[in-house]
Amino acid sequence: MARLYQISGPVVVAKGLSARMYDVVRVGREKLMGEVIQINDDRTTIQVYEDTSGLKPGEVVETTGLPLSVELGPGLLNSVYDGIQRPLAELRRQRGDFISRGITAPGLDRRKKWEFKPAVKKGDLVSPGMIIGTVQELNTEHRFPAPADISAGKAKDIREGSFTVEDEVCTLENGAKITLMQQWPVRRPRPSSKKLIPNLPLITGQRVFDALFPLSKGGVAAIPGPFGSGKTVTQQALAKWADAEVVVYVGCGERGNEMTEVLEEFPKLVDPRTDKPLMNRTVLIANTSNMPVAAREASIYTGVTIAEYYRDMGYSVALMADSTSRWAEAMREISSRLQEMPGEEGYPSYLSTRLAEFYERAGRVVALSGKEGSVSVIGAVSPPGGDFSEPVTQSTLRVVKVFWALDAKLSQRRHFPSINWLTSYSLYADILEPWFAKNVAADWRNCVDRLMAVLQEEDRLLEIVQLIGSDALPERERITLRIARMAREFLLQQNAFHPVDTYSQPKKTYLIMKTVLKYADLAYAALESGGKAQRILEIKAKDRIGDVKFEKDYEPFLKGIVADMEREFRDGKGV
Repeated sequence: MARLYQISGPVVVAKGLSARMYDVVRVGREKLMGEVIQINDDRTTIQVYEDTSGLKPGEVVETTGLPLSVELGPGLLNSVYDGIQRPLAELRRQRGDFISRGITAPGLDRRKKWEFKPAVKKGDLVSPGMIIGTVQELNTEHRFPAPADISAGKAKDIREGSFTVEDEVCTLENGAKITLMQQWPVRRPRPSSKKLIPNLPLITGQRVFDALFPLSKGGVAAIPGPFGSGKTVTQQALAKWADAEVVVYVGCGERGNEMTEVLEEFPKLVDPRTDKPLMNRTVLIANTSNMPVAAREASIYTGVTIAEYYRDMGYSVALMADSTSRWAEAMREISSRLQEMPGEEGYPSYLSTRLAEFYERAGRVVALSGKEGSVSVIGAVSPPGGDFSEPVTQSTLRVVKVFWALDAKLSQRRHFPSINWLTSYSLYADILEPWFAKNVAADWRNCVDRLMAVLQEEDRLLEIVQLIGSDALPERERITLRIARMAREFLLQQNAFHPVDTYSQPKKTYLIMKTVLKYADLAYAALESGGKAQRILEIKAKDRIGDVKFEKDYEPFLKGIVADMEREFRDGKGV
């Protein structure tokens, strides 16, 4: 019988345990859940997912013989789990507001019955990943895939009716029995038939993202930013408005008060597609900074496995990980207790590999079922002091293709989303250009490039202004500064709490860009015709462009502004 030999915080060593790497074990009298992370002769090192206070050498350790897995099936949506998929609502019913050690509960409700409608009939060939039936899960059709690890066989029996997740709904001639629940190891990516080119945009409804730094479906993005720069609000806006059918939000090691805000706010958010609670298509994984670090490390894998499951049904899934920095800190703590050779700033030398493995599980694929689905991963990074040169941010930048850099100075100036347009970038812009040209406007990319050129020119001119003042600038540069200011205030700023401005359609974003650039064309033309910069800057119609952000019927509003600007210039006010 295996017994505890050594205890060092969340890392313990057992002697005489016959287990494999990453097997789940039960530690001590309270049967605390842990995972094998190192094997050395007869000594097995285990990371424990719960507080190890009170454990003592000599206590019994038992192996389950199974890797850490999540339960997949109907009932995931509208659920709140901890990092190892224990349902927090059920734990609260069992023990109250404080979770005691060793307590456990299944990830899926064993009592609830679901109406199952078969998609195959007796005698049909059932292959791994094939959709064998559907269940209505809140507002989402749960297309139940056959387990990906079964052998193909003909359906011997398939039933329609009301079942719990443990009831058999299909039996194959080869003896395989399929229930409405399946388990999948969290560290193993779910298989797919084919990976597709990420040439479809994930429309977020946030102008700064959709216009300047677009993300594709199946793409990966990082949002680094210091404390108070708006990461959580930005991710909430993305969760609410992104063009995804399922949202998985992982609060990995965040402060308790921030996670409480998420848990309180998400149930109140209304899904704009259905006018029903956003939680009806959301899975929340809450793992705060005061919870054991080992569970924090597992929470990321739990979230991405659930996201892959809905991807295999043919859905577009958005995974929000807030934040991967806390995940990396958990790895650093466990690595130091294992006495591994530290890398930069004490992080383990395999930090970059682990980050790459996580982000590589994103993608737009053809699932085993033949359906097309995607997992888009948006990971928040919390660099200490806003230092983007620290290892987690730099390792993340090597694997992501979209970098949305949050700027504390912009948030202090009440500019939200506080995305720094000079340091952010998107490597998907070229591959997404044909989609925007076809579905929004042929000159979309030209407008974006012109706008970015103006914003970059503004940055150069502001350095000169600090030395000599704006009045000493040539007239053309003074107009350029005003155009850049219009772009910042009318296009890039967005009110996440306004009922209209919280979401901007791509067409609306384009028309705002086009109107700002129309003023630029008229202003530069007037200047070349002998007009004075001061009079050009006094054109009144341009100041109304910002009001369109709050207008539902924006097209005639913008047409009226363009007509008024042209009339003012034609009447000589800009000359």
